Formats: sequence, C-alpha cells, structure tokens
Amino acid sequence: MRRILAGINSPRDLKRLSIVEMEQLAEEIRDELIAVLSKTGGHLGPNLGVVELTIALHYVFHTPKDHFVFDVSHQAYVHKLLTGRREQFPTIRTPGGLNGFMLRTESEHDCYGAGHAGTALSAALGMAVARDRMGGKEHVVAVAGDAAFTCGITYEALNNIAHHTRRLLVVLNDNEWSIDKNVGAIASYLNKIVTHPKYDFLHDRAARFVERLGGKTALRMARKAEEAAKSMLWPSIIFEELGLRYYGPIDGHDISTLIKTFEFLKTQDRPVLLHVLTQKGKGFAPALEKQKKFHGLGPYDPETGETKPLGRSTYSEVFADTLVKLADMNDKVVAITAAMPNGTGLDRFQPLHPDRYFDVGIAEEHAVLFAAGLAAKGYKPFCAIYSTFLQRAFDPIVHDVCLQNLPVVFCMDRGGLSGDDGPTHHGLFDISYLRGIPNLVHMVPKDEDELADMLFTAMKHNGPIAIRYPRGVATGVEIKKQPKTLPIGKSELLLHGESPQVAIFALGALVPMGQEIARKLEDEGIAAALVNARFAKPIDVEMLEFYARHVRVILTLEDHVLRGGFGSAVLEELSLLGLPTPVARIGWPDQFIEHGKPEALRAKYGISTEAALEKVRPYVVRELARTRAGDDC
Repeated sequence: MRRILAGINSPRDLKRLSIVEMEQLAEEIRDELIAVLSKTGGHLGPNLGVVELTIALHYVFHTPKDHFVFDVSHQAYVHKLLTGRREQFPTIRTPGGLNGFMLRTESEHDCYGAGHAGTALSAALGMAVARDRMGGKEHVVAVAGDAAFTCGITYEALNNIAHHTRRLLVVLNDNEWSIDKNVGAIASYLNKIVTHPKYDFLHDRAARFVERLGGKTALRMARKAEEAAKSMLWPSIIFEELGLRYYGPIDGHDISTLIKTFEFLKTQDRPVLLHVLTQKGKGFAPALEKQKKFHGLGPYDPETGETKPLGRSTYSEVFADTLVKLADMNDKVVAITAAMPNGTGLDRFQPLHPDRYFDVGIAEEHAVLFAAGLAAKGYKPFCAIYSTFLQRAFDPIVHDVCLQNLPVVFCMDRGGLSGDDGPTHHGLFDISYLRGIPNLVHMVPKDEDELADMLFTAMKHNGPIAIRYPRGVATGVEIKKQPKTLPIGKSELLLHGESPQVAIFALGALVPMGQEIARKLEDEGIAAALVNARFAKPIDVEMLEFYARHVRVILTLEDHVLRGGFGSAVLEELSLLGLPTPVARIGWPDQFIEHGKPEALRAKYGISTEAALEKVRPYVVRELARTRAGDDC
C-alpha cells in the first residue's frame, strides 16, 4: 500500500487527499509518532489524541497565512509532520534537531512559541486584534486542551475576546487530562456537557444532519438543536455568557465531521468555540492504559510501551518520600501541586495522606495564594512547582507570602537544565528572581540526603523558604533515617587543603564538579578549599570572608544563570566587606539555552571542570611566578 505520509511535504499536499486517504494518513502518523518517540522520548499521548484534529485544521485553513496557536504546544508534533518537517522528525528533542514545542525560529508555520499552559487564547486574541487593525482577512485558531481551562490566564482572555474582536476560533480539545486527570469545577462542568443524556441525544441528531446534508444549512440546524438542549439544561452556558458562540461537542477523531464543521465556522463573523472530544493516547494501547506515563516520557519499547528502569530514585521521588515522613511526624504538613502530581512525585504522597494533598490544576498563582491562606491558619504547606513554572507566581510570592512572612515551602523541581524540553522548561532563573525578596531563604542540596535535611529544616523554619533540586536520578548516597536541621545560612566545609590558594564555593548539583576541580588543582601543585555553599540566600558570609582574606581567587559554581545568581551574591558580599579578592564564576550565560543533553550543553557553555581551571589558573600562576622570583633573589 502506498504510504501517504511520504508524500506530505507541506499542507498543500494534504488538500489533495480524499477523506479515506486522510484516514489512512492518520494511522500512518500514529505509527510514525510511536516509532520515532520510542527512540527520542517525548509527548506521545497528547499527540496521538490530536491527529485527526490537526489534519482537519490544515485541510481547511492555510498556514502560514492563517495562524494556529497551540496551548502549551507539546501537542504540535502532528503539525510539524504536516508542515515540511517530516524528514527532520526523527531528530525531535535531540541535540540540533526539532524542538519539542512550537518555535518561531524553526518554521514559518509556527506563528507562536509556547511551553507553558494557558497562553493560547490571550496570544491568539492579540493576533486577531492586530489583524483587525491592519485590515487582514486571515484566520486565527487557538487550540487549547480542557486542562488550560483550569488556568486563570485563559479566563482573563475569555473575558476580553468578544469585546476586542469579531472573528476568532477557539478549539476546546477535551480529553479530560492534562498530565494527570483534570480536577475541579471546570472539569466537572465540561463532563456534564458531554455526559448529559438529553444533550447527547440532540448532539447525535445534529451529527446525522451534517452527514446527510452537509454544508451550512445542516450545521445551522444542528446549532438550533444544540441551543434547544442548552435552554433545557443550562440557561447560562459559561462560554455563551462570555460572548463566544458555542458549538459541540463533536467527535475529535471524525475527520469528515471536523472538516465540515471547520468549513462552516470559518464563515462566522463572531468569536466561536468548538468543543471537540478526543482520546489521549488513541491508537496505542499502553498510552491508553497509562495516560500519566505517556503524557511525556523517555525512550520506550514501541511494542509494549515498557521503559528501562532508572536504577536509582529520582530527586522528585526522594522529595515525595521525605514529605510523606514529615507528614507522618506533623499533622500540619500539607502538599500542593499545580496539575503535576506525577512530575513532582506527589502521586506517591497522595495515597498515604489523601486529606492533605491538593491538586489545584494549572494555576500556579492560585497554588501560592492558597498556600498562603493555609499558612496563615497554622498549616505548613509544601508547594511543589517546577522552577520554570513558579515564575508565573512571582507576585503572590512577594506580596502574599514573603511580605507577610508566612511559612510556605517552595519545592522547585527541575532546578537547572530540563535537557530535552529546552528553554521553556530549563529552571535557570529561580535564584535571580527569588534572591531579592526579603524574608525568603533559598537552599540548594548537594545530594538526596541533604535534600531530606533541607525539607526537614523547612518544616521547622518559621518563614518562607525555597528549595531547588535537579531533574533526574539522585546521586545514590544513603539517606539517614532521621533527617537533621541545618543552621540557616551556614555552608559545609568539605576540603580545606594546606594553605589553599583557591576557595571553591559550589552550589547543589555542581559540588561533584568542585571536587574534581580541587583534585586537578592538587595535581598541579595548587591547594584548594571546597565549600558546599548550601544556601543561595543568605550566603555564609563568615565562611566567605575567611577565605577571601586568605586565598588568591574565589571560584563559584552554580547550575543557574550568572546574572543575579549565587556568584553575583558572592560579589555583592565581598563589595560590602570591602575585600578585593577576585571571583571567577561558572554558570550559564545571559541567553536562553536550547534543548539538548545536559552534559553536552554544559561542555558547550563552559559549565565544566576545564573551563573553571582556565578561569582560576591565571591568578594562581601569577602568584607562583612571584613566589619563584622571590626564591631566586
């Protein structure tokens, strides 16, 4: 049988296909997704669920003139396959290959880059208003999953759409999942629309009109049937009240119905919302059975879906297991996640303490404010949010938590690189954006045992405190049965050396690099001290001042941007102390870092032992030369 996908080099090729051929294409795309992602990893489940939807969109609309704005955009792999990137697709999420999200610099068909949920409707409205002001005729389509409707930004956009534009299409892709099962009143509301027997009956009749008659007349008749259902069931449907004409729900895997519906909706001179029902993971049994796992994962067996065991616990698992122990000790400990129970490890906490586990949906600002309210009433909330996502809650962190000095614990997973996911997911800014806030303590563990100690310390601390820890497997050290409290702002001296000329202040995951640097310096006859800094704020000024008065150079190591980071804090303190000791800093440059393997990216950007040695050698070599010159006299 002829492979249709092999002939799709642009959306124009798609428009020549029949419905039957497009249905075959959908199966070929699923096969391609399963085969390629089994090698590279990626967001398999979400993309398997939008195959027919994406085909229908490209059949009816015309990118790049028309614009598709995908919420999060991790479900845009099918879009990439249909827009001239088919031959590159095996490189997705690999170094130098296609990005796992929409990327404006990658293709003219990617009109808007995204990696965080809830952004599509606002961005699409901005594009639609710009089009209206310039007198354009292009269509703007926002494709947002039902999980995006748990996000406050989405409702801010909905509040403005009808007021600011007369033409915008919102596609609500309803699969009942984000990464985990969706929660809250909005998820229940959408479920009522889908499952009510009267609505279902009238929807089926509307679909039959489309199939039998086709065209605008049938869809208008379908519209009347749906309006009748709504008047009987929900007098004030939320989308209608916000000014969007609601259509649906329709089968998101029926290409024929999708195409006819989009053909009709593109003629509407008002904002409209189409509610489509899709099945996340469709076409691959393991992805249907384990939807959380197959939302996004590493390489797997394409036949069975099995993945290789990691061999050691991840930092996320260590965090969750430690939090379970803390909750056993203290009945005021509660856990909060913003729709990331699996990613943060809290799916291990929830079964053991279900009454103290809260998933608030994709609502980071609400999560922090909710935590503040709990803390104000004497509870100890541990708010587990990726470093990159906590950025969204900066204002509540400042005004609601830190200003009131409330004991909220921010557990920042993915502190550092999030390799294959790229710049939208790297956690490289949290020290900078948190360090300037009064009352906040910022800790960074060197290993999993120290992470457990820091979580215990946070439970005991009466004020806001943040802990950043990296993605992936931990170091493999043994964790003590009973964690200990760490003194706030005090570092750990790991190595002093004999009359050290270099003092290495290493933070978190880069402590092992510090150990290697110290060994290599020793091999060169240069003594070094090594300090596990532990705290990005407050830093250990006493330890810093001691070495600043006794060494030739201080070296700082951090898995974070240099601007505003830990090394900057060291420079600030030395300035306050009036000490001129030079500081060599290792960290990430002032730019967004692409996706790739962490080891390769660190080598490329100088987060390495050799780069550090090159920075400190000039200071100690000059000193050695002066010493030798003195000996010769």
